[in-house]
Amino acid sequence: MAKRLILVAGNIGAGKTSLTERIGERLGWCTAYESVNDNPYLPDFYADMKAWSFHLQIYFLYKRAEQHVELWNDPRSAIIDRSIYEDAFIFARALHHMGNITERDYATYRGLFDLVVKNLPAPALLVYLKAPVPVLMDRIQRRGRSMESTIDVNYLTLLESFYEDWIHSFDLCPVLTIRSDDLDFVHSSRHLDAVVERIHEKLTGKEEIVF
Repeated sequence: MAKRLILVAGNIGAGKTSLTERIGERLGWCTAYESVNDNPYLPDFYADMKAWSFHLQIYFLYKRAEQHVELWNDPRSAIIDRSIYEDAFIFARALHHMGNITERDYATYRGLFDLVVKNLPAPALLVYLKAPVPVLMDRIQRRGRSMESTIDVNYLTLLESFYEDWIHSFDLCPVLTIRSDDLDFVHSSRHLDAVVERIHEKLTGKEEIVF
């Protein structure tokens, strides 16, 4: 198969990192992940979201654009955990909706985002992972990350509504929608095989299958 750049999108707890890891291992693709442990703004953001939301989103925009370009230029196929597009259409939008980013800063961010993504090469495929909010909440609680301790059902529901808005209008590349609540691609090779098969089908132009 020719070189491909695949993006994995989905709400918090949908399984993006696990799928990215497994696909990278199975197919020998390059992988890239969200900048969390090395993110200099996250501690300040969680201490004072209103003061640091704009700075955090600018940092994510820079890091995701850098990832996108680096993996596009790599001769090997690659898969990225979370897309640059989600930053604007999901998370920056949510922070603005919640009053943590001012109207002025949001307009500035969106202007910069539009300028950056206009010059990015389009991915070959967007894999959109979906799961019901109660399932997402249960996964988040079970993995017990301290930075996710303030996430609640209302926030996940808000993000889910923004994801639905975004995915219905996304047209940069084909979209493969996968319901991850009934799949265990971490522990079941059969389930991972099914996902890999659907990805190959979508990349070769077969009709989208939602499962």
